[in-house]
Amino acid sequence: MEQKKKNKIYIIDVTNRDGVQTAKLGLAKLEKTMLNIMLNDMGIYQSEFGFPFTKHETNYINANLELADLGLISPMILEGWSRAVAKDIEESCKNTNVKHWNLSISTSKQMTDGKFGGKITRDFESKGKPSVLGLMADAVKTAKKLGALTVGVNAEDASRTDMEYLIKFAKYAKEHGADRIRYCDTLGFDNSFSIYERVKTLAEEVKIPIELHCHNDLGLAVACSIAGAKGAIDGGVDAYINTTLNGMGERAGNADLVSVILAIKKSSKFGESYKLDDRIKLKQAWKMAKYASYAFGVPIPVNQVAVGENAFAHESGIHADGALKDRRNYELYDFEELGRGEDEIIDTGRKITAGEYSGVKGFRNVYGKLEVEFKDDREAIRILDLVRYANVHTQKPLTNYELRFIANYPKQAKQIMTVTP
Repeated sequence: MEQKKKNKIYIIDVTNRDGVQTAKLGLAKLEKTMLNIMLNDMGIYQSEFGFPFTKHETNYINANLELADLGLISPMILEGWSRAVAKDIEESCKNTNVKHWNLSISTSKQMTDGKFGGKITRDFESKGKPSVLGLMADAVKTAKKLGALTVGVNAEDASRTDMEYLIKFAKYAKEHGADRIRYCDTLGFDNSFSIYERVKTLAEEVKIPIELHCHNDLGLAVACSIAGAKGAIDGGVDAYINTTLNGMGERAGNADLVSVILAIKKSSKFGESYKLDDRIKLKQAWKMAKYASYAFGVPIPVNQVAVGENAFAHESGIHADGALKDRRNYELYDFEELGRGEDEIIDTGRKITAGEYSGVKGFRNVYGKLEVEFKDDREAIRILDLVRYANVHTQKPLTNYELRFIANYPKQAKQIMTVTP
């Protein structure tokens, strides 16, 4: 058996940044907050929780940073995303106290030609034109000067960037203070063989931790994420895999969080040599997947890995007989590991809900079932007002998680839902 490597694989979930960029969908700020709390409970290393430069994110971002200070979202790191543009970071830091960043700029010739239209050069400044390298370096230095504790640099379209330039870009980022390089397979172009070789080469040449950001245009996002992580660790550095809940994301989506964790832990011999961050609690998977499905308004496919309705269903005689004799005959892992298996109670009688037109008596009945008590009607009415706003904010019935959060953290809940055009 191959000896376990000393470097580790960490998860950086990007649902609240890349997942919310799913066309025709999105999340309310309260829902993004609930995901951050749940991701923290699951033991995820870092959440890319939003866009500090975007004005409508400011209150949400600051409230979540307060929740981190209060210990509700801790020890998970909350990290903001920005273009690698110094003035964007300066403006962001005037309005937020983000201390962890990922800064993004295109690196492939296709994108630098196709997006920048000759206004930005790839290497160093020439004829008065700014350069990809110069913009990136200035952005990293600006973030560090303004108090950033960690800065990751994103090579957008890294998989279609020639290797010589990618190495130069990563070295330059490291020289100017970058803590990680994000290898972005922006169009899902890589396969598990190509990404392994490219990331391993990058790790060996630059000696900097590498993030794997893989899209699912060819259905290979999870496979490429695992192969890329193997390449990083074989190259002697830590690996950070970007995931989203239920694989949400642009076009065909990103690498699914639960699938990535299971692939690392359960696929043939992988977990024997490559160690996943030991804070991960897989038992939170079922709860998280269900909430993400509800928040996005996208049903979980019946055949979704681990959390789909049919993931542990057996109908054919041979399979049912085999599973009943010994679950290992037809089940690679146990549903209990995912937090599945408990009975779910559905109320078929009278139901009182809390919404944007609720009154205080019905509202107190709802919270009484959650075993949340208010000291008097004044406090109840104050929380009721927030719940009414939250219902308008999410445009769907509030979950028990959301109702409890609002009652326990009313100040932050109010801030999260406040958007001033």
